[in-house]
Amino acid sequence: MKKHFLKSAKIALILVYVVIFAGAFVRLTGSGMGCPDWPKCFGYYIPPTEEQELLFTAEKEYNKGQVIIKDESLLVAKKSFTSKSVFEASDWEKYTKHDYAVFNPLHTWVEYINRLSGALAGIACFVTFILSFGFWKDNKKLILLTFLVCILMGFQAWLGKTVVDSVLNPVKITTHMLAALLIVAFQLITIYTVQNNRKSLIFDTKFHWFLIISLILTLIQVVLGTSVREEIDTVIKTGAPEILWLQNPSVSFYIHRTFSIVVFLINLYLFSRNRKLNLGFSKMNWVMILLSIEILSGISMYYFHFPFGTQTIHIVLASILFGVQFYLILESKAKKTIL
Repeated sequence: MKKHFLKSAKIALILVYVVIFAGAFVRLTGSGMGCPDWPKCFGYYIPPTEEQELLFTAEKEYNKGQVIIKDESLLVAKKSFTSKSVFEASDWEKYTKHDYAVFNPLHTWVEYINRLSGALAGIACFVTFILSFGFWKDNKKLILLTFLVCILMGFQAWLGKTVVDSVLNPVKITTHMLAALLIVAFQLITIYTVQNNRKSLIFDTKFHWFLIISLILTLIQVVLGTSVREEIDTVIKTGAPEILWLQNPSVSFYIHRTFSIVVFLINLYLFSRNRKLNLGFSKMNWVMILLSIEILSGISMYYFHFPFGTQTIHIVLASILFGVQFYLILESKAKKTIL
């Protein structure tokens, strides 16, 4: 069990990032309500591909919980039955979580794939938890860590449900994103705990504390970025073209843009100090690369009116940046403990 644990933990981490990417693509395509119910999608384990499948059909077998769209409302089958030649309201009840009743095959399947990737990541995390029992005698901390990841994955799934039920409430979307980063953090702790090929590093107090500050600023940027995105979504719903999405930005946008300069300068300082003192933290190179692309994608969205894919790149890179920064803190903290 031990020899497969690290590989399993890394696969689980990759799959969580796949979920983050899928979630970002859902936001990009506006597919958040592609499946208006949860955990099924329009009452199906495998969603329909045509609207006709969601309209009432005579002489058709319906299963309990199956959904149809009628008079711009979602109706749920009270029991399993075969429909008669005419619609009978007594066989159905109105879906009460919300009143969103729109079928778009692209949105439905984008959101469905997002849910499938989440389920796959959850399975990978559970397998890692099972394999962690190989460390029962050596390191029980790993069992606790992997168990917490499984709990957080379940919590994340529940959050996904509340996001759908609330018809994409901004606060719940932000919480959903932060929960994903928390899962990444616990997985990185797990991986670092069993990682054998650790590099020779030098602990530096100032470098360590600025690493923590840079991570906090990244988290603030994620929250601010989510807020800006929600404001843009509101404008999009009015049917405005891309050129007008940021015509009258809020204070959140300006804070987000200014903060990006602060984040870059702090990390540039960390990069320079690492090189000057030969501390050995090679992942600072990745931080600077990720930050540069992140800023370029932000500039591209503002000045070139949101080229396709830039929003997804922006969100995914922010989550990867968080992971790299968090791992750097783990490396630095380990050296501090040794010293």
